[in-house]
Amino acid sequence: MSEHGPRAVLLGDGLIADAIAEVLSGSGEVLRYPCLAPGDVASVGVPVGVPVVVASDAWDVGGRPGLRKACAQVGVPWLGVHAELGRVVLGPVELPGVPGCWSCAELRRRLARPDSLGHAAVRERHGAELAERPSSWLTPQAAFLVAALVGGELELLAVDPARMRTRGALLYVDLDTLRVGEHRVLPDPLCPDCGGLPMDAAALAEITSVPRPKLGPRAYRIRDVADELDDLLALYVDEETGLIRKVVESDDGGLPVAGAPMGLRDGGVEHGYGRSRGYRSSRLTALLEALERYGGMRPGGKRTAVRAAYADIADRALDPRLLGLYPEEWHRAPGFRHPPFRETTSIPWVWGYSFARREPILVPESYAYYRTRPVGDPDGPFVYETSNGCALGGCLEEAILHGVLEVAERDAFLMTWYLRTPAPRIDLGSAGQSTSLVAEAIEHETGYRIMAFDTTREQGVPCVWAMAVDPIGDGKRPAAVCAAGAHLDPERAVENALSELGPILTDRIRRHPAQRDLARRMADDPSLVTDMAHHSTLYGDPGAAARLGFLLDSPEVRRTADVGDIAAFRNADLRDDLGALLDRYLASGLDVVVVDQTTPEHRIGGLSCVKVVIPGMVPMTFGHAYRRVHGLPRLRPAGGAAGINPHPHPFP
Repeated sequence: MSEHGPRAVLLGDGLIADAIAEVLSGSGEVLRYPCLAPGDVASVGVPVGVPVVVASDAWDVGGRPGLRKACAQVGVPWLGVHAELGRVVLGPVELPGVPGCWSCAELRRRLARPDSLGHAAVRERHGAELAERPSSWLTPQAAFLVAALVGGELELLAVDPARMRTRGALLYVDLDTLRVGEHRVLPDPLCPDCGGLPMDAAALAEITSVPRPKLGPRAYRIRDVADELDDLLALYVDEETGLIRKVVESDDGGLPVAGAPMGLRDGGVEHGYGRSRGYRSSRLTALLEALERYGGMRPGGKRTAVRAAYADIADRALDPRLLGLYPEEWHRAPGFRHPPFRETTSIPWVWGYSFARREPILVPESYAYYRTRPVGDPDGPFVYETSNGCALGGCLEEAILHGVLEVAERDAFLMTWYLRTPAPRIDLGSAGQSTSLVAEAIEHETGYRIMAFDTTREQGVPCVWAMAVDPIGDGKRPAAVCAAGAHLDPERAVENALSELGPILTDRIRRHPAQRDLARRMADDPSLVTDMAHHSTLYGDPGAAARLGFLLDSPEVRRTADVGDIAAFRNADLRDDLGALLDRYLASGLDVVVVDQTTPEHRIGGLSCVKVVIPGMVPMTFGHAYRRVHGLPRLRPAGGAAGINPHPHPFP
C-alpha cells in the first residue's frame, strides 16, 4: 500500500472495472473487490476517507442500497457506474450529508419517461437477465472513455467536489457515438434515503414582508426572469431526468404557444402552458406555470403534521363553510364524489397565514393542495378544488400578489356570470398598440368578432372578460368562446385575457365539428358538463351562447385606462403594492390567507410558490354538478338564491 493510502476502493469486474482499475492505478493504489452481491458489498471494509467506485458492465444496481449503508457508516463518498441499453451511466456521486442520491436520480428518470409504466413492466419482466448480461454494445474503447471520466471525477473530488460533473447529475456515455451527455438531477425532498423535509408548524407559516424594489412603477416583478430563461431551462428541463420533461412550441390563435409536460408520482402528467407574443416568453411562461403546478399539487416543502376535527381546532383554523360548500341533498345524489363536511370529522390540515388575524391558521390540506388525495379516499376533499390562487414569484411577496390577482380574475368572471351582471364594454381601440395587435391578429386569423368587458369588482382590481363571437352564427363553428384576465395594470389585464382567448378559440374551432352534437346535448342537459373542456365546448352551441347576451346590456363603453382603481399600485417597492392590495380586501370584509407551497426545488431556482385563499370569493370549479355557489354572501342577488344563473359557466 502506498504511503498516502489507497486512492479508491473499486467494486466490480468486467471491461469497465478493468479499465477503471488501470486508469486509477496510474496515480495511486486501488483496492479492488470483484463481487457486487448486496451482502458482500455491505461487508466490504471501506477505509475512512477513501471514495468508493462500483462498476458493472450490465444493468446491475441491486447492490447499491447495501453500498450506501456501508459508505454512510464511515462517511465516504461513492460513485456508481453501470451499463444500460446502448449507454453507460455514471453517477450521481453521493457525498456524505449532501442531498441528491441514486434514489433521487431513479425517481427523476421514472417521472421523465413518457411511458414509465411500460418501462417498469420491461424491468419487472427482464430485470434479472439485464442485471446479469453485459451490454453487447460495450467495447474496450468505450470502457476506457468511462474510466477516464471516473478518473477526472475523483481528481475533482480531491480538490473541489462542487465542480464534479456527477454532483447532482448523471453522465450518459452513448455506446454508439461515444458522446457524453450531462443530465441534471435535483434532490428529491421526499427521498427516503437523503430527504429531510421539516414537519409543518405554525412558526413556518409566519409571513413578514421585507422591502422588494421593483423594476419600475408599472412592473410587478422584482426581477426579469426572462433574462434567466436559459439557466432555468438547464436547471429544470431534461428529457431524461428533468422535473419538467421538455418545452414544446406551436402556433395557435395568432400567438406562439408553448407546453411543458411534467411527470407525476401517481403516473399522471401535468402541463404548464405559455401564450404570448413571442416564443421565448411563451416558453418561459410554460416553464413557470409547470413549476407553479408542482408546488400546488401536493405538500413538497413541509410534511403535514396536523390531523384533527374542525370542532377541536376552530379557534385557530379556517372555517371550511366560508369556502363555499354543497347543499346537503347534493351529497346524497347518485355518484356525487365528495363527502359532506362535518365539524367532527378528523381531516389533515396545513398551516397558512391569515392577514386579517395577523397570525398563522390551519387550512384543510385538500384545499391548500389540489391533488393531495384522490376522490374516494377517506381523507379525500369535501369540495372540488383547483389550482385557483396558486402562484409563483421571485419572492414570497411577488407570489402572493399574483395569487391574489388570479383569485380576483376568477371571482370577477363567476360573479358576473352567476349574477348575470351587465358589464361595460372596453374600447379595444383605446388599448396600447401591442394589445390592439393581439386582438387584430385573432380577428384576422379566425374571422371572429373580439370583445372585452370590464368585470372589475368592489376591490378595484382590473378584471377583464374577453369573448369571441362568430358573426355568421350558423352553428358550423363555435358560436362563442370566453376567457378572462386580471392585472394591476389595466392594459395588461386586457392583454392577458386576449392572450388566453386566441389559442382557446382556434382549438375550439378545430374540435367543434366533432363536438357540435355534444354541445347541443349539454345545452339541454347541464349534467353532461362534467369536466373543464365541457364548459367551453357547451358555448359553441348557438342556443347556449345566447345566454351570454346579458353582457351586452350595459350601454357604457369604457377606455382601457379607466378599468379599475389603480392609483395605489404605482409604488417603487412591491411590498407597498402588496400592502395596498391586501388592504383593499381586508377593508371589504374579506380575509386573505396564504399557504406557502415553496419546495426545495423552487428555492434552488430562487422562486417562491403560494396558494392564496380569500374566503367568501367565488371559487373556480369545473363540472356543473360541483359548482360552489352556496354559503357565499356576495352571491346573494336581490331576488334571492333562486336568482343565481342556473347554467354552467363558460370559463375555459
